[in-house]
Amino acid sequence: MAVADSGTIELGGKKVHRLGYGAMRITGDGIWGPPKDHDEAIRVLRRAVELGVDFIDTADSYGPYISEDLIKEALHDGTGYGDVVIATKGGLTRSGPDVWPPLGRPEYLRQCILMSLRRLGLEQIPLWQLHRIDRKTPREETFAEVKKFVDEGLALQVGLSEVSVEEIKAAQEAGLPVASVQNRYNLGDRKAEDVLDYCEQQGIAFIPWAPVNAGSLARPGGPLEKVAGNHPGTTTSQLALAWLLRRSPVMVPIPGTSSVSHLEENLGGADVTLTDDEFRTLADAI
Repeated sequence: MAVADSGTIELGGKKVHRLGYGAMRITGDGIWGPPKDHDEAIRVLRRAVELGVDFIDTADSYGPYISEDLIKEALHDGTGYGDVVIATKGGLTRSGPDVWPPLGRPEYLRQCILMSLRRLGLEQIPLWQLHRIDRKTPREETFAEVKKFVDEGLALQVGLSEVSVEEIKAAQEAGLPVASVQNRYNLGDRKAEDVLDYCEQQGIAFIPWAPVNAGSLARPGGPLEKVAGNHPGTTTSQLALAWLLRRSPVMVPIPGTSSVSHLEENLGGADVTLTDDEFRTLADAI
């Protein structure tokens, strides 16, 4: 497999491959607590880098904290991460499995980034992302604090997660240099189509989460299975990732897994080349 075939994008101060890795699933059930298999989690992270992944996305809320700790254990060489860009997020609190209340107060966000710096062993976060906009906190206050992270050198770049076009524009108007947007987007769920189009127009990296969830398109006899018939040995997940990579030059899918074998399968999506007809078939299927 050749992750390099996914293309590149400037992000986190470096040119990275557009097929990355999302480090949410290396934690316990409900994204809570340590992984069931610590050694396998370490192997997944190291194998991803061996295969060419140089963009890894995590968050302080994954575990909480455990995903960041594992990344440092697996990949930090004592001075940093070499050519690998580590992106993290803050702005959610955790009180138990699958519980994610947002908190956008400036003092909490500052605590988030300072602790992420410590856990990851970095002096500057290449890309720090606001995990959610907190509706209980005036967004102008949140944006102003996040802008300070760049001004003070705590983060090289900053981004937003699960936002509308209007919210991106509001952040930009507040002076926030939005480098990335991370919204749910996949073959089966394209509600963020307008956000993706705006990001492409603005040159903002679009990082789709849940990228291989194709929904009904992956049903037996469905569009993905039919296209897969033209690509022997190719899985529907690989086709879904190949479609995303072709959909936009600013697209940076980050499929996540806790298994080396599943990781290798996902990264094989970079090897798949869809024809124009195949791309349109899947685009029109929803």
